[in-house]
Amino acid sequence: MFFICGKERRRDDGSVLARFSGQEIHQGYPGRMHGGVVSGIMDETMGRAVMFNGSDVWGVTVALELRFKQPVPLFVELTAVGRVVKDRGSYFEGAGEMLLPDGTVAVEAKGKFWKLPLGEIADFDTDREQWRVVPDA
Repeated sequence: MFFICGKERRRDDGSVLARFSGQEIHQGYPGRMHGGVVSGIMDETMGRAVMFNGSDVWGVTVALELRFKQPVPLFVELTAVGRVVKDRGSYFEGAGEMLLPDGTVAVEAKGKFWKLPLGEIADFDTDREQWRVVPDA
């Protein structure tokens, strides 16, 4: 089971999309998702977007900034979208949004990420683990 890192889907425009529903364990204020959980989800979604530029690199967070525009409710399907907006060689800049079920933007995010091969980040068995982005169906 994954807490934040899980399976995201790549879209035709190169962005990454993740859908999820916050549960009681993710609560901050009653009925609302904790801002730290939202931050982690946005960080992960933007950081994975670099994987589609043809290289075997992952994004490691250097800076993260979020703007909370609406409360993020629990128990409804939310959508997180992340994309690379600038590729700067050894790092990239990402942007993303968390969308409510009606498409309203609840959170805007941007960040900077170092580009590193997975082998330099963590011990990882790609045959055993399912920690990857899969193509959208």
